[in-house]
Amino acid sequence: MANRTDVIIIGSGVAALQMAKELSRDMNVIIFTKSKATDSNSYMAQGGIAAALGSKDSPSLHLKDTLEAGRWHNDEDAARRMTEAAPGLINELLASGCSFDRSTAGELLLGMEGAHREKRIVHGGGDATGKKLIGFLLGQTNEKALIIEDFFVYDLLTNDSGCYGVRGIGQDGKQAEFYADHIVLATGGCGQLYSYTSNAATVTGDGIALAYRAGAEVADMEFIQFHPTLLSIGGKGAGLISEAVRGEGARLVTADGRAIMENVHPMKDLAPRHIVSQTIFEYINSGIDIFLDITSIGNFASRFPTITEMCRQNGISLERGLLPVIPGSHFLMGGIRTDLDGRTSVSGLYAIGEAACTGVHGANRLASNSLLEGLYFGRQLARYILSCRVQPNEAGSRSVETDDSRPLPYLPNIGEIKERMMMNAGIVRTASGLLAQREWLQRFGAEKWVSASLEGYRREDMKVIFMLIASWLITEAALKRTESRGGHFRSDFPFEDDQKWLRVQIIQQKDQKEEDGENEQIKAAAAT
Repeated sequence: MANRTDVIIIGSGVAALQMAKELSRDMNVIIFTKSKATDSNSYMAQGGIAAALGSKDSPSLHLKDTLEAGRWHNDEDAARRMTEAAPGLINELLASGCSFDRSTAGELLLGMEGAHREKRIVHGGGDATGKKLIGFLLGQTNEKALIIEDFFVYDLLTNDSGCYGVRGIGQDGKQAEFYADHIVLATGGCGQLYSYTSNAATVTGDGIALAYRAGAEVADMEFIQFHPTLLSIGGKGAGLISEAVRGEGARLVTADGRAIMENVHPMKDLAPRHIVSQTIFEYINSGIDIFLDITSIGNFASRFPTITEMCRQNGISLERGLLPVIPGSHFLMGGIRTDLDGRTSVSGLYAIGEAACTGVHGANRLASNSLLEGLYFGRQLARYILSCRVQPNEAGSRSVETDDSRPLPYLPNIGEIKERMMMNAGIVRTASGLLAQREWLQRFGAEKWVSASLEGYRREDMKVIFMLIASWLITEAALKRTESRGGHFRSDFPFEDDQKWLRVQIIQQKDQKEEDGENEQIKAAAAT
């Protein structure tokens, strides 16, 4: 197998496969995934794809809902382009043979989800849209697209011209380097940094850590969306209960049937996710269990077969009609900063999907805009690359400096990282909790790993190191944003501050003197 190709894509979700489908007609592509091709959030997605296809709907209304859910922190141009493209993307999939759920009359079924004012959610297989879509896209790639599974990329190769390749390690422990004109990060978000999460086990922030180590800018890392309804088994999240369940009429209640979203928000149980999650969190923190009342949904088992099977496997009776729920980390609105074509601040390096921060989601993602984002930006970046045949960026010596004074030789337990992030940088944040989290991360040299060599470490060690870097980036960003907006809630700064904070927060590698100055400002703000 040749170690040079036209395009390398790291990740195998909807954004990666959509891009590979578009590129593989004309270019050679290698897709690396650290596990199996279907081990992704995209494959697990129960929700659908948002698109203004209804007779009363329009892309402008879809845009309005996207901006409102994002608390007007969005890049409006990015959001407009995506919502305008959405109907065409669905029609392209239909024309190519991808099937979505239809009524007995043959019309596309359009569902309702939280923070949407119109029915505009296209589903496949009821609550198995991701599985349907990924299966279809995998079938659309040709022999020019090679998928290599169980290969963990742990370094991006760079020189003065930019990024020219990747270095990784296989399941057998053998290391290898691969080179390409274009390196694309489509690794998803970082949900597994938290103890309660809907995310696949593979989603640990690798791409964001890789990009930051290579000198790329990251942005808006404080904005973490917590999904309101994970199935709660023994106080732990056992799997996602889709937003569509509430869209079909389910309500959040206490054990005695009291509806908890009454008088909280005009949209009640379909309020934006950060509001619903914070409300549930307050009840659970007070020792009150919360349930999803599904008794009003007559065809629950046929409408939601994946959730039905998940409940059966965990001993939850649907006949009772009450599903115990808990909120958990679900989606990262921030990530690797890119332009609208997917280009990062490092030449030759790109990012798409949840790993990227285009500004399309703002401070909080609108339900079912994630698969749409992957479809849109996967196609957009493919078209950009096809339009600009560049001269190969040949392999050379790396320009990224390594720290010869190795960081602390011990690493924390993954479970402890997740528990501390949930406690200190989770649904409700405070200056004291975030400062405690930063100090704990510094004990393990989290920021030092940004420039340290990873040679000689095991795959398991590298995973923990990337989790530390991503956790540190979230914690730093959450400390600096002294307001509450969307997926970032500071109980010590509970209100939005448009005058000071309606802006993107960019983090880039800095020298220690500059970092020390910023740390003093953070401590001063926290003290007040």
